[in-house]
Amino acid sequence: MQNLVPLVAGLVIFLGGHVVTRIGDTRARLVAHFGQNTYRGLYSLVALMGLALIAHGFAVYRAGGMIPLWQPPRWTAHLAMTLMAFSFVILASTWLPGRIKAAMKHPMLVAIKIWALAHLLANGDLGSVILFGSFLAWAVFTRIAIKRGGTGEIVPGADALAGNNRNDFVAVVVGLGAVLAFIYGVHRILIGVAVLS
Repeated sequence: MQNLVPLVAGLVIFLGGHVVTRIGDTRARLVAHFGQNTYRGLYSLVALMGLALIAHGFAVYRAGGMIPLWQPPRWTAHLAMTLMAFSFVILASTWLPGRIKAAMKHPMLVAIKIWALAHLLANGDLGSVILFGSFLAWAVFTRIAIKRGGTGEIVPGADALAGNNRNDFVAVVVGLGAVLAFIYGVHRILIGVAVLS
């Protein structure tokens, strides 16, 4: 369990920073205190620190011996790859306003939820449950907070152009291309594990 500490610390820093700014008028007060640019810089710095610690923490956890909870059936890996195709396409639509973005409303959050669910299905160890379960819970919390707060999208450029079919086509091509890249090597390079290991 000791080897999970850096991973949990990274999650607390990264997701905690995102959650805190969603509570009440915390973000507005921080912007008023520091100024918009300083706030964004500090926010980005905390997020990057959290992400770096998450990556390091998961590597430490894996090196120290993964803690199995259950053995997922083989077919869950193929289901996860299918879900990841949708996740990458939706994620690409975040910056490519079109019908996909309009339908998803908050495409980055939807993509994160699908990504987290896909990895929860394909991995049955404690570290993966903590990592992907935390991101799934955060994405659900954030979507509810946005809906209750009546705020817009969490990504700039929320005015999705519902009729822009070209952007949808580009999102599909970019998303599927990213999935293939991950399947054929990028996942192993970045994460250290082949997709179908």
